[in-house]
Amino acid sequence: MAHPDIFIVTLLRALVEVALLSLLGQGAVGLLSGARRHKNPIYVLFQVITRPVVRFTRWITPRVVIDRHVPFVAFFLMLWLWIMLAWIKRNLCAINGLAC
Repeated sequence: MAHPDIFIVTLLRALVEVALLSLLGQGAVGLLSGARRHKNPIYVLFQVITRPVVRFTRWITPRVVIDRHVPFVAFFLMLWLWIMLAWIKRNLCAINGLAC
């Protein structure tokens, strides 16, 4: 591959997309299953996938943020990271004269 920097940004962006979609899916399943969501196997699967992102968000946020709100904060952090990575990829493609 001629441009490893673009590959790395694309790979990071794909990982952020997985986290974003998993957080979104977890929220949707949580809304649909209500109070029994912790017994839902799909919800548990989404919880396993998003656990690293939620833990990192809990680590960087102040204790004023309620634990119940941390997944929302994680979603918006991942959304802004995804947008930032798209902007970086666009600039790297422009610098290298590529249409990606």
